[in-house]
Amino acid sequence: MKFDSELFKREPVLGIVRGVSESSLEGVFNSARDAGLKFLEITLNTDHALRLIESSVKKYEGSLCIGAGTVRTQEQAEQAVASGAQFLVSPALNEEVASYCRNQVVPYFPGALTPSEIEKAWQAGATMVKVFPASQWGPQYFREIKGPFEDIPLMAVGGVTTDNIPAYFSSGASAVAVGGSVFSQSRMVNGEYSKIHDDLKKILFAVKKFLNTME
Repeated sequence: MKFDSELFKREPVLGIVRGVSESSLEGVFNSARDAGLKFLEITLNTDHALRLIESSVKKYEGSLCIGAGTVRTQEQAEQAVASGAQFLVSPALNEEVASYCRNQVVPYFPGALTPSEIEKAWQAGATMVKVFPASQWGPQYFREIKGPFEDIPLMAVGGVTTDNIPAYFSSGASAVAVGGSVFSQSRMVNGEYSKIHDDLKKILFAVKKFLNTME
């Protein structure tokens, strides 16, 4: 499924899958899909990440938009897109990756934290700026940042829970991402897919409940 910016605005939740094995990928992705999640990234520091991206893009073509995370070089960006990744996510801005994404019209979500980093990432062509680690500053930081940067869409990454989701969105976040708290190594290794499914259902419900109050 190609990246749909309008769909992401309506359902602004990104799942971060790191360290998934080939044997557990189907269970993890099925649980995410069945919970209603639409956007997932596989981080490139996962073993055989490119192969997993390629196989999952084909298998879930009609139901999941799958991207590559932890993209730190242009070479990685090129390999990820060649494997079918529909969007790229980085822990920090890499200007070569940003330029490649602009030229290839690939959505790019670079990480940033300080005002200078956020502005630089946006000026480089970010689709949305990933504020990471959001947990170190909390929702209030988003409220402060959105003062001068009201036109820059921000994604909260790190420490996002059902309890603080309303605070992040009401403070100006345009999207949130969830990773290890939901897609934990123990859950993936032990096949505890129902826990992944149930946590995602709660997170998606919390997001939709808040967005519905804003309509």
